[in-house]
Amino acid sequence: MAIRYTCRHCETEIGTLPFESAKETILLLQKMDEEEVEHFLTYEKDGALTVRCICEHCEQSLQRFPDYYTLNKWLQ
Repeated sequence: MAIRYTCRHCETEIGTLPFESAKETILLLQKMDEEEVEHFLTYEKDGALTVRCICEHCEQSLQRFPDYYTLNKWLQ
């Protein structure tokens, strides 16, 4: 089992954290409310947990073009 981090905009895999090494991360995830869990977390069939966050490239793009925040999908 692992925790995978992927960009919610471009789907790039940012990294993977072995589940055994993720005690602190798991504690933070347990503090999330139901809406946040639904928006940011996905439990995979293989038992892994995927956290949808943002990569540096997409974050820089959003800073340069803040109007992108209004779009559901701004990358093609």
